[in-house]
Formats: sequence, C-alpha cells, structure tokens
Amino acid sequence: MAITFHCDYCGKRIEAPDSAGGKWGKCPACHNKLYVPGLDSDEELKLAPIDEKEKARQKQLLEETHKLTQEILSESEIPDEADESAASASITSNKELIKNIIIYLRQMANGELDEAERTVTAIAPCGSRAVKIIDKIAVSDIPEPELADIPPQVLSGLIRTLRTRIR
Repeated sequence: MAITFHCDYCGKRIEAPDSAGGKWGKCPACHNKLYVPGLDSDEELKLAPIDEKEKARQKQLLEETHKLTQEILSESEIPDEADESAASASITSNKELIKNIIIYLRQMANGELDEAERTVTAIAPCGSRAVKIIDKIAVSDIPEPELADIPPQVLSGLIRTLRTRIR
C-alpha cells in the first residue's frame, strides 16, 4: 500500500512507497523538500481551500503598492537642457543614482523610451559607480520592489543594455 498525500508547496497529489513514510523527500513536480507522513496516518492530508477573496485582495494591494511606488519615483524632476551641464557637474548621491537606475529600468519595461533616454543621460556621467550599482541589482536574488513585476529575463536584458550604454 502506498502513502498518498499532497505537496505543501504546489498541492500536487503524491504517492510514495511505504518505506518512505516518516522521512524527507522531494516533490516530483516542484522539487521542494517535504515530509512524507508515516504509515500510521490512514487518511490523506487535505489542503485548505484557496480563499479567492484573499487572493484578489493581495493582488489589489500589490497593484496599489506598485502604482504608489511609480508615482513617488516619477515625482523626481529631470533637469532642463540648460541645467544639464550644472547637474552633471554636481556629484549625484548613491541613493539618487539607484533611484534613477530603477526609474530607467521601469521606463524601459513600460515602453517609455523617450523618458528612459532622458533618465540615462543623468546616469551616464556617474560611470563606474553606476555600473557597480547595476551589477548589484543584477546579481540580487530578490529584485527591487519597483521591478518585481518585470519578468526576470526581461529585467536581465534591460540591465545588460543599460550597463553597455554606460561603459
């Protein structure tokens, strides 16, 4: 008789041999480590039903957070053409540089190419400092919250493009 249970992570129904009872194994679907219940447990483990209202609420909160973040990021003023030489001469703080890099990546992901072009002109004078920050963003396991909804492959391509433009 096989032991039947559900994966705690993906919910897939799993049948394990009797000898696996009481041990740790990996889910064949999602490869997460999980505990195989012992033989003394005759009934199948039941998963709690998904609360659709809670799922919708979480999605709405995530969208609101993203919208507010975008509004905050867009509040920074881009200097006029006449002020650009003075702005590039002044030293940009790391915090502002990070913000500009995130704004650029967001603008590119949203297809706002003209705005992204103006933003990259503010980043480019910082050269090696900007490249170091870009590299930190690229190797980070958890993306910046403002960039979390961009698919990892797309974000990686945008980062490579920005890095190439700055060098």
